[in-house]
Amino acid sequence: MDPDPSRPHRNWLERLSHFLSREPEDREELIEILHAAYERNLMDADGLAMIEGVLQVGEMQVRDIMIPRSQMDVVDINESSEQFLPRVIEAAHSRFPVVDGEKDNVLGILLAKDLLRLQIGEELDMRDTLRPAIFIPESKRLNVLLKEFRASRNHMAIVVDEYGGVAGLVTIEDVLEQIVGDIEDEYDFDETEDNIIRDKAGRYRVKAATEIVDFNEALGTEFSDEDYDTFGGLVLSKFGRLPKRGESIEFDGLKVQVLRADSRRVHTLVVERAIAKPQLPLEV
Repeated sequence: MDPDPSRPHRNWLERLSHFLSREPEDREELIEILHAAYERNLMDADGLAMIEGVLQVGEMQVRDIMIPRSQMDVVDINESSEQFLPRVIEAAHSRFPVVDGEKDNVLGILLAKDLLRLQIGEELDMRDTLRPAIFIPESKRLNVLLKEFRASRNHMAIVVDEYGGVAGLVTIEDVLEQIVGDIEDEYDFDETEDNIIRDKAGRYRVKAATEIVDFNEALGTEFSDEDYDTFGGLVLSKFGRLPKRGESIEFDGLKVQVLRADSRRVHTLVVERAIAKPQLPLEV
């Protein structure tokens, strides 16, 4: 037995320093050591997740996280402000690709803040307002893209396929969320087949894509599926906007908290029965 009580801690630091100085093929061993450090309370869960996110970004490609072409919110150069403004307001993005008729013909990027001129009655020449669009291949690695975003101060890039057609778009926020926003923890079950899982505390972890019918069956609720197909759609309607991670809302006897979300969609929710507040006696 080592008489020095600090020896295990020193061994861990020595091993970490050793592996940090070695070649990339020891990445799995490095991750193993980081997990061991977490288990010994030498780092918290968020710190571990961020380090893993940084390592993962170096292996991921743009095609892994891009917003697909079919889900792109764009503005057509031929539309009037009365036509595109309602969509811009509803989408609530800060940047929009501007196209000429088709999504393959991207003319540039429109900043939503430039549309403020319309609110004070100024004329807006769309073509003179556009920022240049940056085009990148689907195969570009995220760590390289992040470095280019920082160097060029661009926040959005148009992703093209091998034939030159528009495949989607990606923003700097999408990349950063792989590190700090999309943190996988003990509640993360997006890769499992089950849409609803009950934990030991009696709470339900629910994928936003869970159909209303399945949610009703699992929790004994009676929500209508006439207006919304998924439970996530119902929750969005209650918020009236896209909520952020950690926000919660109560309705119909349920307390719903957003567990995982990014700048464009909600992924996972935690649902529990709302605790009824005691009725105070009326003063006579």
